[in-house]
Amino acid sequence: HYCGIRAGNPHAERYRLTAEQILACCRQGYALGFRTFVLQGGEDPADTDEEFVPLVKQIRGEFPDCAITLSIGERSRESYQRLFDAGADRYLLRHETADFTHYGKLHPPELNPAHRQDCLRTLKDIGYQVGAGMMIGSPYQTRAHLLADLRFLQDLEPHMIGIGPFIPHQDTPFRDMPAGTLQETLRLLGILRLMFPNVLLPATTALGTIHPLGREKGILAGANVVMPNLSPADVRGKYLLYDGKICTGDEAAECHRCMEARMENIGYHVVVSRGDAKPRL
Repeated sequence: HYCGIRAGNPHAERYRLTAEQILACCRQGYALGFRTFVLQGGEDPADTDEEFVPLVKQIRGEFPDCAITLSIGERSRESYQRLFDAGADRYLLRHETADFTHYGKLHPPELNPAHRQDCLRTLKDIGYQVGAGMMIGSPYQTRAHLLADLRFLQDLEPHMIGIGPFIPHQDTPFRDMPAGTLQETLRLLGILRLMFPNVLLPATTALGTIHPLGREKGILAGANVVMPNLSPADVRGKYLLYDGKICTGDEAAECHRCMEARMENIGYHVVVSRGDAKPRL
């Protein structure tokens, strides 16, 4: 119910990138030095294995030294296995909330929190590097919910944890709900870094949206990943998960330079590599 591109929003401007457009983005990113690509999209019934498997194989064949991460939602074990066999390395699927009652308040009844958690365990069992995570300050969230999230993450032991503040979107039922705060998000980033010393922990775009220095503050609180946008500039504004999203107009090279400069300003140097998760000690 919180997502700006959810199926129930008639005002969202839908689009699909072609395989060639996606490959062109990868080529541009590779030329900039990127060695990891994240393919993320809404859960579109047209996104079949017949569409995705050849694309993953093409990216793997053209960029053998790069990591391929998918974030395309809940799928069958067979689908996950085919994509893994085609060359995908990682899969991002936020569990969103570990409390089933809270999950029901955020989603339509046909979406099942147990199934979502099972997907994460299946992905890990297949061999993916797995990313989970939750929103901070989502509607009806309590401290008890956040504690349940931390316990779930302890049990799952993901390779990547994506958290960011809830930001309302004007065309959702939660348009008038308060946004998550910078302070609470930074606090959780610090807790997660202490709990998972080697985990990949992004400073998200949402964090940069609620505060001009949000991503920098995220890095200083314990995050160690930044994710510049490689999507074609003419579609970035359509992928509007929440209101006010930053970095929707920059060209990829400009976005990359900006991110490097921001990190240098706080004493960090951007390392462009596959970024594989280190094993837990």
